[in-house]
Amino acid sequence: MTFHWFLPTSGDGDQVGAATVTAGAAKHDRAATVAYLAEVGRAAERGGFAAVLTPVGAGCPDPWIVCAAVAQHTERLGMLVAVRAGFALPTLVAQQAQAFQAVSGGRLSINVVTGGDPAEQRAYGDFLPHDARYARTGEFLDVLRRCWRGEPFDFAGAHYQIAGGGLANPLTDLPPVYFGGASPAAEAVAARHADTYLMWGEPPTAIAARVARIRALAAEHGRQLRTGIRLHVIARATAAEAWAEADRLLAGMSPERIAAAQARFRRMDSVGQSRMAALNGGSADGLTVAPNLWAGVGLVREGAGTALVGSYAEVAARIDEYAGLGVDEFVLSGWPHREEAERVGAEVLPLVTAPVAAAHRRSPVAAVPTR
Repeated sequence: MTFHWFLPTSGDGDQVGAATVTAGAAKHDRAATVAYLAEVGRAAERGGFAAVLTPVGAGCPDPWIVCAAVAQHTERLGMLVAVRAGFALPTLVAQQAQAFQAVSGGRLSINVVTGGDPAEQRAYGDFLPHDARYARTGEFLDVLRRCWRGEPFDFAGAHYQIAGGGLANPLTDLPPVYFGGASPAAEAVAARHADTYLMWGEPPTAIAARVARIRALAAEHGRQLRTGIRLHVIARATAAEAWAEADRLLAGMSPERIAAAQARFRRMDSVGQSRMAALNGGSADGLTVAPNLWAGVGLVREGAGTALVGSYAEVAARIDEYAGLGVDEFVLSGWPHREEAERVGAEVLPLVTAPVAAAHRRSPVAAVPTR
């Protein structure tokens, strides 16, 4: 297994809710300065995490720029940079990836995001409907990989037209491509193009079915891919302490915040977001949807809306359970992200029984002194 952490590039604090959009946003008392994000990155690095995932979208600072800065303050931590497909030409993204690999010492992974909020997409100038966005993402990834070969090529698609494109030299250190989406259109793209298919945390029976389905689809194209799951973690020395922390987080979600966030989620055309909303039903009742799996986060937070809650041993056991279902990678987080990276790395990961992959290699780029 491989473990990653989350980089809160829009701010951090001790309450649930990203500050990227007004609906559901929590007050963050820690600004997302490079200095603070570097502290989160170093905590994740010490904790044994391989990389940190960044968000992308309205209100988020540009992930390329932020991650390039944070990379200079860490030694071996990978940067899982979110890229919104369709908002930049894949030929340009190929160059950005090449430059990032050079300045970071080969620590780039790319999380390709298609987008699931039509209002947000239109605010960026993108008016394509849901399935057309995923068709464009498929072309985006096709062109991106062709560029990395370092050979001139032409491409004629519905969304991209390329004449004599490609990097001048091959990109020898290819970034792994992560990709998520729960709709049939998204799964079709993942089966053909992704290295790792990411899912938001659902009960084990649902994850088992999704893992089996995506691997069968990939096999139809003669491919194998890894699967990953995005979860929050509320782990403490005892189960009682962990659930008390979940109760504290829930108490910080006002009815007004919940209502605003749920209204936004209902207008989205993301199948994954619909699955998250179905787990909590917009209500603070019945939020434990599987052993140690709590859906309270999704009351106010877009995207990954579930958390593993329990003692250190219980959370490790649930991770092992998902691993046994075929999940290869775990992208975890908690509030505040610096302290929780240290806690999960020190107390939970050592209890996981399945083999854990080593962190990324050390960067040859000289890191900025931290003292």
